[in-house]
Amino acid sequence: MRLTVHEFISLDGVIQGPGGPEEDPANGFTAGGWAVPFVEGDEFGNVVTGWFARAGALLFGRTTFELMRAFWPDVDPAADPVSASLNTLPKYVVSNTLTDPGWEPTTVLTGDPVDSVARLKDELADRPGELQVHGCARLAAALHAAGLVDEYRLFTFPVTVGAGKRLFTPDAPPTGFRVLETRTTSAGGVYTALEPTAFRRGDITVEDGREVVSIVD
Repeated sequence: MRLTVHEFISLDGVIQGPGGPEEDPANGFTAGGWAVPFVEGDEFGNVVTGWFARAGALLFGRTTFELMRAFWPDVDPAADPVSASLNTLPKYVVSNTLTDPGWEPTTVLTGDPVDSVARLKDELADRPGELQVHGCARLAAALHAAGLVDEYRLFTFPVTVGAGKRLFTPDAPPTGFRVLETRTTSAGGVYTALEPTAFRRGDITVEDGREVVSIVD
């Protein structure tokens, strides 16, 4: 089962609190809701619905899990395919403090988050669909740093918000990416699906009066 990460991201790389002012005010974040002006229309909805259509299981950190649990059980699954996926698919939440998930079917993963997810990937290796992460800034950043992510699906919106949680943190390892898909919505959102590859470097020199581009490694 491939592990895929889905994020709404600002031009300056922030993924914190895209959906509302109270979604994630941690560390004094006051710009919550920055993605909402750009998510109207069928183009955006079709992309997001397509994400969940590929899901076989869902993986959360505790903060995002509790936000989802407070919202999606109230949305009629018969009317919303995203709600149908969130309310019925197996869910896994990484937490050493959560004892009663209260949103079935959910399994709590304890211990080191990276080790727990690595074991889960092995256990689900032969299952259909994807193990999907949506949001979960700290968990997603940790999985990226550990090299456990098979595909990134990023919706970039034309807005900058300043300080906030990021998927690609300053201490993350250099990573290359292969673009699998890209499209732009009429509201200005840019959707990009990316597969991680080896990080490569190049150099530009001058030989016989001409620029020469070479790959270093």
